[in-house]
Amino acid sequence: MSVALGCDHGGYGLKREVMKYLEREGIEYKDFGCMDTSSCDYPEFGIAAAKAVANGECNKGIVICTTGIGISIAANKVKGIRCALCSDTVSARLTREHNNANMLALGAGIVGTNLALGIVETFLNTEFPGEEKHCRRVAKIEALEAESMK
Repeated sequence: MSVALGCDHGGYGLKREVMKYLEREGIEYKDFGCMDTSSCDYPEFGIAAAKAVANGECNKGIVICTTGIGISIAANKVKGIRCALCSDTVSARLTREHNNANMLALGAGIVGTNLALGIVETFLNTEFPGEEKHCRRVAKIEALEAESMK
């Protein structure tokens, strides 16, 4: 598995903790920035990580800003991305099982490091079971995306 990472200045510290977790677990990642706590714009880094997931360079993505909201919105503007903002492990599990989300957004100012790492672990280790009802629903989202994101 390979994970695309992106953050803004508000998510930089938590991204560093996620990187340490991925390294401990032997999970490859590619860091699309930002690279320090200097003020920057989250769309640049969220979109770069999302494009890497959409084009198959990385299997999944994790993006982080202060709330997780802005960077998740930006990532979701990339065709082929289903980015879910999660603040608990149940949502992280269900977004993989029900929505086949391929990106996770975290709010560094909302969740602490321990909870965030639990969310990351759950997201990365939960498979999409492919139940017919969930496949049907994801297919409807993909059809809308194909129609509206030409």
